[in-house]
Amino acid sequence: MELRKRDYHVERPLMNQEQLEELGCWTSATTTYQWRTWFQCSRARARALLFHHLPVLAWLPRYPLRDWLLGDLLAGLSVAIMQLPQGLAYALLAGLPPVFGLYSSFYPVFIYFLFGTSRHISVGTFAVMSVMVGTVTESLAPDENFLQGVNSTVDEVARDAVRVQLASTLSVLVGLFQVGLGLVRFGFVVTYLSEPLVRSYTTAASVQVFVSQLKYVFGLQLSSHSGPLSLIYTVLEVCLKLPQSVVGTVVTALVAGVVLVLVKLLNDKLHRYLPMPIPGELLTLIGATGISYGVGLKARFGVDVVGDIPAGLLPPAAPSPQLFPSLVGYAFTIAVVGFAIAISLGKIFALRHGYRVDSNQCFPVSCSMSRSLVQESAGGNTQVAGAVSSLFILIIIVKLGELFRDLPKAVLAAAIIVNLKGMMKQFSDICSLWKSNRMDLLIWLVTFVATILLNLDIGLAISVVFSLLLVVVRTQLPRYSILGQVPDTDIYQDVAEYSEAREVPGVKVFRSSATMYFANAELYSDALKQRCGVDVDHLISQKKKRLRKQEQKLKRLQKSLQKEAGAPSIQTATSEGTSVSIQVNISIRDMESNNVEDSKAKASTGNELEDAAASGQEDAKAPNGSTLKALGLPQPHFHSLVLDLGALSFVDTVCIKNLKNIFSDFREIEVEVYMAACHTPVIAQLEAGHFFDASITKQHLFASVHDAVLFALQHPRPSPASPVLMTKL
Repeated sequence: MELRKRDYHVERPLMNQEQLEELGCWTSATTTYQWRTWFQCSRARARALLFHHLPVLAWLPRYPLRDWLLGDLLAGLSVAIMQLPQGLAYALLAGLPPVFGLYSSFYPVFIYFLFGTSRHISVGTFAVMSVMVGTVTESLAPDENFLQGVNSTVDEVARDAVRVQLASTLSVLVGLFQVGLGLVRFGFVVTYLSEPLVRSYTTAASVQVFVSQLKYVFGLQLSSHSGPLSLIYTVLEVCLKLPQSVVGTVVTALVAGVVLVLVKLLNDKLHRYLPMPIPGELLTLIGATGISYGVGLKARFGVDVVGDIPAGLLPPAAPSPQLFPSLVGYAFTIAVVGFAIAISLGKIFALRHGYRVDSNQCFPVSCSMSRSLVQESAGGNTQVAGAVSSLFILIIIVKLGELFRDLPKAVLAAAIIVNLKGMMKQFSDICSLWKSNRMDLLIWLVTFVATILLNLDIGLAISVVFSLLLVVVRTQLPRYSILGQVPDTDIYQDVAEYSEAREVPGVKVFRSSATMYFANAELYSDALKQRCGVDVDHLISQKKKRLRKQEQKLKRLQKSLQKEAGAPSIQTATSEGTSVSIQVNISIRDMESNNVEDSKAKASTGNELEDAAASGQEDAKAPNGSTLKALGLPQPHFHSLVLDLGALSFVDTVCIKNLKNIFSDFREIEVEVYMAACHTPVIAQLEAGHFFDASITKQHLFASVHDAVLFALQHPRPSPASPVLMTKL
């Protein structure tokens, strides 16, 4: 829609900060200390705390059965159908027996029903989190530690027991970290994980997941690699051992992968007509299990299968405190990553459906994007859908889990790889970021390369540090502009971008696109002096040099008077403000010896020197005696400088010192400095930093750039000997 041109007229006086505060009756905002409310006790506060930490008590009594129950039941069943194969498959990523994937699909979902604040995310196993856990279990309990017998076979029972203990202890530590971070309101940490960083990190993790499943696809026995470059070593080992691949395993994985891809394509084509997606993973698992049992894939073709799945729930066991020191670093990384993924996905659904997610009410598991999308699209409205899916998983654990003992691991690997399609599509971010924001592209590439080469934990740390450093670097490289007035307006824009914007004669307006602080204060000053078109430092140096020459000239004059007068009383001072007084005593002996001619000559010489000294004294006393013009130096082509400080969000001591130096330097070259558009919190920080004094007052600070420019035009070039002290308009 085309905007109509409308004129408007506003009439007001020029206004500096002092007048603005007086007109607006400014008072400092009262400081409130939130910690004081923590110790208040009342029935309402106790009720609010209970509902805050146990949200199910707030929303479940108001649950609309008629409107939401059917949708939640269908969504819960759909998610459970997906969660069964994913739970079995993602347990392999974590290096654990498949049944523990089912456990992770039951307990967290039911507990999140009680404590969670997102109504749509599907909590449980997730590929990225599983592979991070697998990195820990496989590095601390590698297969090489459990070799037995002459054939060097792996004792899988002992290995799995150790890995389960590692994973359970790691889960406890992750939970403790997240609960602790939630209690100290550490939810803001997600702000340091930008979207390009998270997307790149999950893409790199998907590559890690893909490589980790190659051994199941080809039926290979690989060495355990951990630490930096472990992914590269794994890929090289897979390439070297490809001739040892089990043909039956490769064929099984290929067939399962093709079937899964075809079902997903069919779901994409028919999603408008289907009440719920076709459960391709579940049907593939059931079919593969039946074929494996009937044909005997393990006995005849050497295809590795899941094996025994114990029925029922295992009793809880305490974690091993001896493992805490070796797991604490991994636990913190997993806690932050899992929280970032869960809260990011939770906020997406919260914005879409109009409710709020508490970022400090996190949970020591993550969520699956694909299952969350299915839960939402199938009609899920609350975590009742999650409770339904967890009950379905419980039935499978107790009664039906043992039916999947003949399920080939290659089928689970194929299901994992096919489900990576969504994250692999994130490689298209490279093209889109190249066009839109190359700084974000740099973050994406550094995160991806660091995560691939240095593993998930170190890669995350490096990517966060790099993104924060990039923010600092970007504040050191802002856009500096000289502003001009847009004709017939009070708007000032960059003259390099707006061809009709014109500089106001005699006034320079300077603006930076970033706040000024210790890291870029010197760069701000350098850019200001460069953009103004005047070599300020050279001009000040020349001025001081010529003033020094004047002082030396007066000293030489003093010595000459001493020689000629005989008994001088000479007091000299520099041109900084003290006077010069010279008294010449003519020789009485010459007068008494009637050597009148000589006396007159000496007196004449003394008078000439006295006149010269008096002339120098007048130059020193006069305000214009040390002006650039009097010293024979060129004057700047502008008499006033306006600093647009609208971009300042805070000031530090370096910024305050730098601003004072700007005032001092430009006044030395007879340019008065004004400030404009400063925010109230910044003004308060300037006052606290003792920025304002007798020579720099709030009358140098204006409400807008236009106010400052108009005032500068009314008060041209000041005298350097007596800086302008502004009065109220």
